[in-house]
Amino acid sequence: MAKKVCLIHTGGTIGMAGTEHGYAPRRGFLQSALAGIQELNSEEVPAFDLIEYDNLLDSSNISVREWVRIAQDIADRYEQYDGFVILHGTDTMAYTASALSFMLEGLAKPVILTGAQIPLYEVRSDGRNNLITSLMIAGNCHVPEVCIFFGSGLYRGNRATKVSADELTAFESPNYPALGESGVGITINQGALRKAGTGLRLSKFEPQQIAVLKIFPGMQFEMIENILTADLKGIVFEAFGSGNVPEDRGTLKRVLKKAEKNGTVIVVCTQCLRGSAVIGQYKTSMSFAEAGAVSGYDMTVEAAVTKLYYLLSRNYDLDTIKKLMVTDLRGEMTVH
Repeated sequence: MAKKVCLIHTGGTIGMAGTEHGYAPRRGFLQSALAGIQELNSEEVPAFDLIEYDNLLDSSNISVREWVRIAQDIADRYEQYDGFVILHGTDTMAYTASALSFMLEGLAKPVILTGAQIPLYEVRSDGRNNLITSLMIAGNCHVPEVCIFFGSGLYRGNRATKVSADELTAFESPNYPALGESGVGITINQGALRKAGTGLRLSKFEPQQIAVLKIFPGMQFEMIENILTADLKGIVFEAFGSGNVPEDRGTLKRVLKKAEKNGTVIVVCTQCLRGSAVIGQYKTSMSFAEAGAVSGYDMTVEAAVTKLYYLLSRNYDLDTIKKLMVTDLRGEMTVH
C-alpha cells in the first residue's frame, strides 16, 4: 500500500510571502509554492495531504493553545497516515517538538517538525530540502518519535535546540546523538531510537504559570521575589556550569525558601550547551539543594519547561512531580 503523510502548516518562514513590511504569513501561499516543486511528484516522495491553519503564526506567537491543537490534530488523524510533518517557525520549534513528545504518549509513527531560514519562494531556500527529506522520512522510515529535521540532521525533538539565527544548520542536539542524517542517502541511527509505543494516548497541557530565569554575575536576587507568588507553579533556573549560582548574603536562600513554601517546583538547568546540571556538586549550588530544587541534568531548557507543563497538567502532587522531573520519560534526559 502506498504511503501517505499528513502535512500540517502552522506558519513560519518556510511558507511566508514577501511584503513591503518583510516576510509575513499569507494563507494559500504555501499551496502555490508547493505546486512549483517538481520533486514532490517523484515516486520517492510519499503522497501527502496538506492541512493549513486558518491563523498562520510566526512561531514567536506559538503558545500552549497551539501545542494542544497540533497534538489533537495528530491524534484525530493518527490511524489515517503513516507519518506527520509539521511546518513550523524555527524560533520556538524546539519548544513545540518537546511539548509534542510529552503529549503524544505511546507514539509509534514519525512526527517531524521542519521549516526554513529562507522562504520556499526564494531561489536559495533551504526549505525545499527540509520539506522533501522530512516527507520521505515520515513516509518511509521507522522513526517512532517526535523529531526535528533541519539542514542534514534528524534530531530527537526534546533534545534539540536552535543554535543559529542565520545559518542553514540552525539546530543541534548537544547531549544526544542525531537520530539520522541526510547526505547522498538518508541514514537512520536505529540504535538511538526509542522503542515504538503500543497505542497513542493524548495527554493535553493546561495553561500553567512557569518562569525561566538566567543567572548572571551581579544578579540582584531580590527582584525574583515579586514573581514568587502561590500561582507560580514552576521555575527553571539557567545556572552556571553544573548548577552554580553566585554566593550572596543569604538573599537567594530566602527567595528559594519562599518558592519552596509556595509549592513551586524549582528546576536547575545549565547555561552550557553541553553537559549536565547536578545540584550539590559544588558548594555554590547548595542554596538550590537546601530549597528542595531538582537537577535538570542534561535537559534542554525547552525540554525542562514543557516537561513541567506536562507534569503539572497531570495534577500530580509536588513530590511526584519532583521525582518524575529527574526520571527519563521520553528520552529527554540521560539517566543518572
